[in-house]
Amino acid sequence: MTIEATTAETRSYNWRRITRHPSLMEYNRLVMLVAVVNIAVFIAGLQDGRWFAETGFALGAIADMALINLSLGILIRQQRVVNALFWLATRIPTSWPLWLRWGAGKVFHFGGLHSSSTVSGTIWFGFLLYAMVANRVEGAALPSDQTLALSGAMVALMVLLIVTAQGGFRARHHNTFEKVHRFVGWTVLGLFWAQTVSITQDTGGVLMETPAFWMLCLITLSIVSPWLSLKRVKVDVVKPSNHAVLAKFDYGDTPFPGSSNAISHTPFGEYHAFANIPSPAEPGYRLAISRAGDWTGDFIENPPSHVWVKGITTSGVARIEVLFKKVVYVGTGSGIGPIVPHLLAGDVPNKVIWSTRNPRKTYGDAFVDEIEASTENPVIWDTDSQGKPDLTALTLKAVEESGAEAVIVISNQKLTRKLVHDMESFGIPAYGAIWDS
Repeated sequence: MTIEATTAETRSYNWRRITRHPSLMEYNRLVMLVAVVNIAVFIAGLQDGRWFAETGFALGAIADMALINLSLGILIRQQRVVNALFWLATRIPTSWPLWLRWGAGKVFHFGGLHSSSTVSGTIWFGFLLYAMVANRVEGAALPSDQTLALSGAMVALMVLLIVTAQGGFRARHHNTFEKVHRFVGWTVLGLFWAQTVSITQDTGGVLMETPAFWMLCLITLSIVSPWLSLKRVKVDVVKPSNHAVLAKFDYGDTPFPGSSNAISHTPFGEYHAFANIPSPAEPGYRLAISRAGDWTGDFIENPPSHVWVKGITTSGVARIEVLFKKVVYVGTGSGIGPIVPHLLAGDVPNKVIWSTRNPRKTYGDAFVDEIEASTENPVIWDTDSQGKPDLTALTLKAVEESGAEAVIVISNQKLTRKLVHDMESFGIPAYGAIWDS
């Protein structure tokens, strides 16, 4: 290799190290895109006067922007929409250029649209409330006191939703976050309906002729639909150790590899999503659940006979494997769970690296034997006897030796982000969860 080539490669690596940094991941780029579009629309409105009427603010134009943002933020997280997005992204054949497939594989970053649109929608609703108050101060008869009260309560609760959804709060108080997001979210939806009806009465319009009515119908259906499939199902729990269990389910259709289901002890309690492990020759599926907090600890210590399942089977990160001719899977601990169904299905040639404490003692001989039988020469690293591995070095070696086009990481947040960043700095497409709940 020449000095010039080495210098060029170093510059390319350093450039990718910056541009592929986790702070610039696609999720955050979508956040910035929505913010820029909303700011541009607001500035354009100031210039062409669309936010103003002869007697004050033009409430309808402001309300339309609030509705558009909030609708996008809610609908983009609907399970059927999520599955549709993954379906579209994975239609791209492996004969297409790698750079294009690399980008399509980032489809799971759609959460950036959810967070940015709901925040933007809240800001627009805040602007709408300000405009209502300003119009009343200027002597306008409308909106009515009822509409003002409903709008004020709605904005206050939406701000509460945003505050409790911040990463720090969510990590420290996940149960509180989930309850607030669910029950306060439902209250906001009710207030939104009441506000829409009240505004229609204020203006003497016909409810079913307003865009807000039809969008609210769609939003309500989106929010209600997961609860319409709520069911209590039997679960058989195999407990190979005090650190992990395998939960076996046998109901309905066998889920597809790269999917997850959300389970809870009670119908309106704390739900946790786990990757499904279907076996091609058997009905039903399994979940690998390891000790990672109070909920999972209680599940392991007191295995239930039944659990509640909400919503439909939903696509997850590893679903994008079909975009590549060969992939390297890297899992730590129970992160092997989302990987196993892809090994069993064998749809895409793969190489597996699994780092975990005493795998046979923790997960049982049958589970480890199943992994070894499903993929060629898996790297199973026992951290009890071998210590912590250099996963970046192991992954680079696996990519080089196997000729894989991409890396899929299933691990904790810190390690996932580091490994994805490291791989993409070397020009290797890499994917892992982004913790954007």
